[in-house]
Amino acid sequence: MTGPKTRDSGAATGTADRSRPRAALPALCLTQIVSWGIVYYAFPVLNPQITAATGWPAGATTAAFSLGLVVSALAGIRVGRILDRRGPRAVMTIGSAIGATSLLVVATAPNLPVFFFGWAFAGLAMAATFYQPAFAALTRWWAPGHIRALTIVTLAGGLASTVFAPLTALLADHLSWRHTYLVLAAILATVTIPAHALALRGPWPEAPSTTALAATGVSGAERSKPFLLLATAFTLSAFAMYAVVVALVPLLLERGYTTSQAAWALGLGGAGQTLGRTLYAALARRTPVTARTMILIVLGGLTTAAFAATSGPYALLLAVSVAAGLVRGNLTLLQATAVTDRWGATHYGRLSGLLAAPATLAAAMAPFAGAALAAPLGYSHLFVLLAVISMTAAFTAAWTTPDADNRPRSA
Repeated sequence: MTGPKTRDSGAATGTADRSRPRAALPALCLTQIVSWGIVYYAFPVLNPQITAATGWPAGATTAAFSLGLVVSALAGIRVGRILDRRGPRAVMTIGSAIGATSLLVVATAPNLPVFFFGWAFAGLAMAATFYQPAFAALTRWWAPGHIRALTIVTLAGGLASTVFAPLTALLADHLSWRHTYLVLAAILATVTIPAHALALRGPWPEAPSTTALAATGVSGAERSKPFLLLATAFTLSAFAMYAVVVALVPLLLERGYTTSQAAWALGLGGAGQTLGRTLYAALARRTPVTARTMILIVLGGLTTAAFAATSGPYALLLAVSVAAGLVRGNLTLLQATAVTDRWGATHYGRLSGLLAAPATLAAAMAPFAGAALAAPLGYSHLFVLLAVISMTAAFTAAWTTPDADNRPRSA
């Protein structure tokens, strides 16, 4: 009776790791690359071919993809609760199977309604296989050294577009978009289903109790002013961040740069994002959580304002893009650790799912809202507005520290 409890407690506290599946971290690195690369990043590459071959409006196909993000946000709340109780193995394995099946539906869709259904189904796969369940697994298994594990898996995830955007383009050069998706679905199933089923088999550690949740309960935490304000801050920040990513290329085209130059600027932002993730652990050691939240969101707003204010030279724009990517990379890990830094890991899946849902919805809306706002404002003024939104988010984050008596104590 005492043996399993000791192992579980040790895994939760970092004093022992016998319950930690050794293959989990490399497997999650691999499956994040493949899942993000195929379910998410392949679509922007294939969408022009989809619209050209089917005659469906680009706005409609993009709306179908965004529907998947909306479903992912809503399903993520329920998925988080299941993760807290049962762990990631069944959730991520079934999610991988759903992902492959959804792409089969997308690839064979005879009309737009079926295409929309396929992407709605893919949203369930996103909720069950993307960062949130991976973060929940690593936070429980690797605590209290989970920041290093989270950094490693997000560094790997950052390679998804690097690997699968060109691979998708290569396949599309030789195959139709439908056959390309069929090949990608086969890769997704072959790699991720066995990886999740075999590598995530370790016993799920008991959740460590925390002072914050002992005092308020999980329901009290999710209804608390700090939690609601943190969700608001992350939602505003996510909207601004994703709108900037989508609007950067049109901004540079509006200023006379070529498509190739604009693409390079966007791509170097991705490189900056990878660099930023390597710096987060050092930042976390040196700053309190609320100050860190405010600093990173403010820096995001400043880089957005710099895009609005800087029309050249091109090298300076590239530098701003790298800086913006660096901030985005840190923000990913900031959101991954926001719950444990404030309320501990006891109900990480549930609380992180609730925290991520409105931010994911904002990210889904950002491309459409950004394009709609750019029409009357122009892209330069749009970036000014997005900078203001980021600063509002930073101001909101100032009140996201739980009461001193209810904060989780360090291990």
